[in-house]
Amino acid sequence: MRPKTIICDIDGTLIKHMDPCKASKLSTVILLEGTDEKLREWDRKGYNIILLTGRKESLRKVTEKQLSNAGIFYDQLIMGVGGGKRYLINDKKPNGREDYAIAINIERNKGIKDVEL
Repeated sequence: MRPKTIICDIDGTLIKHMDPCKASKLSTVILLEGTDEKLREWDRKGYNIILLTGRKESLRKVTEKQLSNAGIFYDQLIMGVGGGKRYLINDKKPNGREDYAIAINIERNKGIKDVEL
């Protein structure tokens, strides 16, 4: 079985959501409960962790620094996605019996501690 790919938003999901203008001026962020433990669990299982954010590409360096300071690790960081609705579109395997695209919506600033995959 191939490893799972986790695509996870940053603000309001892994760290406390804040105004992007204010966030760009901070070196530290507030880690939400369970973030560290859940990311370590997924890493142990060999999952590919992709972080996604609506923050502008021009904020990449400050965002990378904030994530590093918070101990958040990842395989890839996608910037500039915007704040609108996000849709994941994926094909089904030929047997057609299993969905390979799954969306999990959580409450802002509640963290990922209870997410089960």
